[in-house]
Amino acid sequence: MAEHDYDLIVIGAGPGGYVAAIRAAQLGLKTACVESRETLGGTCLNVGCIPSKALLHASEMFHEAQSGSLAKFGIDFKGVSLNLDQMHAEKAKAVGELTGGIEFLFKKNKVDWLKGHAAFTSPNSIDVAGKSYTAKNIMIATGSSVMPLPGVEIDQKVIVDSTGALASPQVPKHMVVIGGGVIGLELGSVWLRLGAQVTVVEYLDQILPGMDGEVRKEAAKIFKKQGFNIRTGTKVTGATVKGATATLTVEPSGGGASETIKADCVLVAIGRRANTDGLALDKAGLTVNARGQIEIGHDFQTNVPGIYAVGDVCPGPMLAHKAEDEGIAAAEFVAGLNGIVNHDVIPGVVYTYPEIANVGLTEEEAKEKAALSGGEVKVGKFPMMANSRAKTNRDTDGFVKVIADAKTDRVLGVHIIASIAGAMIAEACTAMEFGATSEDIAYTCHAHPTHAEALKEAAMAVTGKPIHM
Repeated sequence: MAEHDYDLIVIGAGPGGYVAAIRAAQLGLKTACVESRETLGGTCLNVGCIPSKALLHASEMFHEAQSGSLAKFGIDFKGVSLNLDQMHAEKAKAVGELTGGIEFLFKKNKVDWLKGHAAFTSPNSIDVAGKSYTAKNIMIATGSSVMPLPGVEIDQKVIVDSTGALASPQVPKHMVVIGGGVIGLELGSVWLRLGAQVTVVEYLDQILPGMDGEVRKEAAKIFKKQGFNIRTGTKVTGATVKGATATLTVEPSGGGASETIKADCVLVAIGRRANTDGLALDKAGLTVNARGQIEIGHDFQTNVPGIYAVGDVCPGPMLAHKAEDEGIAAAEFVAGLNGIVNHDVIPGVVYTYPEIANVGLTEEEAKEKAALSGGEVKVGKFPMMANSRAKTNRDTDGFVKVIADAKTDRVLGVHIIASIAGAMIAEACTAMEFGATSEDIAYTCHAHPTHAEALKEAAMAVTGKPIHM
């Protein structure tokens, strides 16, 4: 009789969990994955990354057809109308195809799906839906959920979180987005394009906290031009709902006179927090840090041997691709191999239009680090306005920025605002993973005409020698 039911039980079937389970099974471990949803894929596939991208894409196409912006290309539309039900149906179809695909991969790789919520009963055992399971190793990949805002109660009707904002049955007349971060701007842009008036209320003095300062300023300028009403340095102190109308009370972040804003939809998007409630971590000897996250070592193992954690439940950026890479690496550690994740090269993308992408250090961070060591940094920048493909496509908003060490020329960070920035950032990630210099990128042949040439030119600009400006 086996000592344990499984070699590894993964708790959570989001991007980190399902990937870890599949990788572990590929490496010959008897593996199970616990998931309480009716479908696999976690927040990302069900109510996050995937459905939001479906609506972003659809709303972009609607806006192009409806706004008349294609007329300059000789494409005229008449009588364009919105079928929101069909837009939601196509979104649901994409979600179903992808979540069903994971279920197929579980069966293909012989990963058992344990349906229900997991709670530890000891360091090597959990309870799922009233049944006990044991494992030599257990991995926590329970992800994150929406961070609440005191004084603003989510009812998923008038005041919604990201899940509610993805499922609105009608276009709001006025949507107020609380939080000028990635999620708020992405979902706000969907409803703006579909006809809503959108006001973004951000506590800090700029939108997109944590991003490069120049990127934040340029993004704000672009979004305002698109029709966003952006109110920075403002905090929401309370909300009341009467019928189909919410009344928000706001005031300057630094203090001052309050005022009210009325809206028929309020999206709370101030961040996310780790999902650890209900896991009975104490039964396993685990604790959380001040931010409610589970601390891990280089091998993704917690302070309790045999218990691992990956993704949003751990410190670091809450990104699906970061969780996936950690899931693979952690599974490899469980199997006795060496898993590798370079946390200095984790890209981030904002899927607005244009897209915003970054990897590595911001200019502010790079200069601060250089100052501590007596070094310097060089910055090269190239505007999309000067890129031939962007000019031809009439999508010239934005720029590419390359930050390099002044002495070694090694690339420290890349920041892009462009229509396809999310795809363009992959080259920068590869370059940085291999320790490339700006010269390496500058002397790499790029196909013409492509948006990617802007990265080459920005790399050339690090030494002051771009060709097309």
